[in-house]
Amino acid sequence: MLRDPRAYLWDVKQAAEAIQQFTTGLDTKGYAEDALVRAAVERQFEIIGEALNRLSKVDPEMADRIPHLRAIFGFKNVFIHG
Repeated sequence: MLRDPRAYLWDVKQAAEAIQQFTTGLDTKGYAEDALVRAAVERQFEIIGEALNRLSKVDPEMADRIPHLRAIFGFKNVFIHG
């Protein structure tokens, strides 16, 4: 059974909210010095990128309505692999 494409958008929303929660109150230095927070944020960006990648395969029309989708993919790849 195929997953409802909207579920991928839910994953993106949840991951973005987690990033915000993890980084609230941190400045650049605090973020850079906290390996646990950096790892958690990286994982959430990975989730966002993968969810949008799958959405683009399952429902390209829905994915096309997301502004800057290709830039998000690119950012995720650089962030995770760079």
